[in-house]
Amino acid sequence: MDLDVFVSAHRPEWDRLDALLRRRNLTGAEADELVTLYQRTATHLSLIQSSAPDPQLTGRLSQLVARARSTVTGTRRASWHDVTRFLTQSFPAAVYRSRHWWVPTALVSTAVAALFGWWIDTHPEVQSSIAAPSELRDLTRPGGQYETYYSSHPATSFAAQVWTNNAQAAAMCLVLGVFLGLPVLWILFQNMLNLGVGIGLMSSAGRLDTFLGLVLPHGLLELTAVFVAAGTGLRLGWTLIDPGPRTRRTALAEEGRAAVGMAIGLALVLFVSGAIEGFVTPSGLPTWARITIGVAAELIFLAYVYVVGARAARIGETGDIDASERSAAAPTAA
Repeated sequence: MDLDVFVSAHRPEWDRLDALLRRRNLTGAEADELVTLYQRTATHLSLIQSSAPDPQLTGRLSQLVARARSTVTGTRRASWHDVTRFLTQSFPAAVYRSRHWWVPTALVSTAVAALFGWWIDTHPEVQSSIAAPSELRDLTRPGGQYETYYSSHPATSFAAQVWTNNAQAAAMCLVLGVFLGLPVLWILFQNMLNLGVGIGLMSSAGRLDTFLGLVLPHGLLELTAVFVAAGTGLRLGWTLIDPGPRTRRTALAEEGRAAVGMAIGLALVLFVSGAIEGFVTPSGLPTWARITIGVAAELIFLAYVYVVGARAARIGETGDIDASERSAAAPTAA
């Protein structure tokens, strides 16, 4: 493409579009003309970006297209309809579409935590490298730190702290996935190592049932949310390597917007697990009752994903924002 010739040929259209955008009142014919010029300019911008990128010209046309799009489509505010659509379609569909990533992530991570636990349980020298024998006894004895941890603070503040920490970890998995997923693997490793240490130490003290009775009520839903975030982060990293039939820029934009939405949805899921951890785990309920609550919360979430999410995915929902809210796009040159 000869950029100078292209600019000379189409500059009058851009100037005309700019003039129409500056007017407050347009006739019907002028409004139709504005829409036509907006579509043409969006195509021109796409052609320039793909064939002869020029930063100054691209910047000018990008601003012009953005202003025209705002005028043509108008502005809108989030409504309860958007919230309902997010909870009943966008979020569960996004989680469902990522299942081929987060389910294997969950299985492998759980196996790694169990392996760590077995290794620590069966190797006293590893236990001694973690802490002194007296400190290990303080951790694992009845009424020790593993048990009192969940009741060491008021339930409300403890639940809020747990929720904040877990939501940050999930958001980091989603956002850092763009770095080829490597930070996500490190975050997962740290989480599974911590879990494995608890399993191993409590098992060596003959109190694994107590440990699981404390972890399972909130841990099932909490870890599932972390696995979903990690799997989605890994998927985002893989999109950078293999965007499929989409351009890498388009693929990252679509998957990135879906990941941001999932961060919000997972924060809500982690709020529930945090409430369970703050109010149910340290409660005086029998162990079977606490575990039943945790299992019920987990099953409800899985049903939400595999029933509601699957239904939304079948009708084309991807978790991305609505098409009307995306940036203007036009075919690129071959």
